[in-house]
Amino acid sequence: MKEVFTYVIGLGAAVMMPVIFTVLGTLIGIKFSKALKSGLLVGVGFVGLGVVTALLTSNLGPALKGMTDLYHLNLPFFDLGWPAAAAVAYSCAVGAFIIPVCLGVNVLMLVTGTTRTVNIDLWNYWHFAFLGAMVFFATGSLAWAFYAAIVLYVITLCMADFTARGFQSYYKDMDGISIPQPFCQSFTPFAVAICWVLDRIPGFSKIDIDAEGMKKRFGLLGEPLFLGLLIGCGIGALKCDSWKAVVDSIPSILKLGVTVGAVMELIPRITALFIEGLKPICEQTRSFVEKRFSGLKGLSIGMSPALVIGHPTTLVVSILLIPVILFLSVFLPGNKFLPLASLAGMFYLFPCVLPITKGNVPKTFIVGLAALVCGLFFVTNLTPAFTKAIAAANCDGIAVPEGFEGGAALDFASALWCWSIYHLTVTLKWIGAALAGLLAVGMCAVNFVRIRRAK
Repeated sequence: MKEVFTYVIGLGAAVMMPVIFTVLGTLIGIKFSKALKSGLLVGVGFVGLGVVTALLTSNLGPALKGMTDLYHLNLPFFDLGWPAAAAVAYSCAVGAFIIPVCLGVNVLMLVTGTTRTVNIDLWNYWHFAFLGAMVFFATGSLAWAFYAAIVLYVITLCMADFTARGFQSYYKDMDGISIPQPFCQSFTPFAVAICWVLDRIPGFSKIDIDAEGMKKRFGLLGEPLFLGLLIGCGIGALKCDSWKAVVDSIPSILKLGVTVGAVMELIPRITALFIEGLKPICEQTRSFVEKRFSGLKGLSIGMSPALVIGHPTTLVVSILLIPVILFLSVFLPGNKFLPLASLAGMFYLFPCVLPITKGNVPKTFIVGLAALVCGLFFVTNLTPAFTKAIAAANCDGIAVPEGFEGGAALDFASALWCWSIYHLTVTLKWIGAALAGLLAVGMCAVNFVRIRRAK
């Protein structure tokens, strides 16, 4: 089973998602040709997203590495990026059985009225497997590993329900869709708490600048394309050790600026492919389930957050945060992690945050900054466990480079739910596991009441 899932994860989302959605679409009654087209559009979307994010990291990486060398930054934990986390996720029995187990939990929650999300975002099930694998390699117990993964899955489904109405009303063309991805949902509590505080600061609540407002107020400077150009040029200049070096490096600086600007412009166009491909699957899935289970009305279909990462506010805030979080990672006491490979995953921080901040750029920036500062400490704290899991998993091509003490990924190890449930089950053991279970049961109870009242 390990070999099978290692092979499957090696195919990547661009190959597996067309297969999954073509099969799923055919099974729920969509004409094969239409299901195939939908699946291929999703695959093309993942290819495009992969190309664009690789373009970002491959160009930013050398510039950022130049900055670390120039300023003699000593951060001993290496950023391996999300592929390392996915490889660890499917390296043990948790990954081999995570999809049927989670689908079973989803069906049970639907039948008991504790969720209204049908999670067909099968590719992102690796997030749940990742936490389970981390717990397994720390404890040696498959029972604890599956317990942690299931608790995370239950909490994520409840969070998807809690945020579904706001998500659907904020984003266009997202009726009947929710986001049951634990990384995205880990930032919802930050957004709720920080927005509550900011709204009570005199004068701040009147600051309402969204991406469209930035365009009107700042003209060209407010355009994501031009903002990406400025940030890229700024990072390119910072790797130079003198004004002469800046002048000599003008071609490479301008190239980096244009590249970052291109990423800002291309991502929204690519996400349109996801919407075009997934919408027929989403609509037919909801209709299929409601016809066969008469009591299940008002369902939301759990989809990938890739659907909405092209929102202008997400792009603007993500690009603004890159230099800020790099700067802070150097000076934050106790932090040992420098985010590099994971920077492309920063766009995924905001899909569930924007409906709470209403796309307000200053609010979204503050939420993102607070979440990432906490995330740096989370990932620093989890890196020893992550490094142990990498060594135990023995995944081909995944290793901590020489000269570094450990490796991790900001993409998921920095997430609130992952960090919390890991320590509740591994560090606090029985007491912590009981608290995690009570949290999941409590959220289910609240969700049950919400669903009953909505009928």
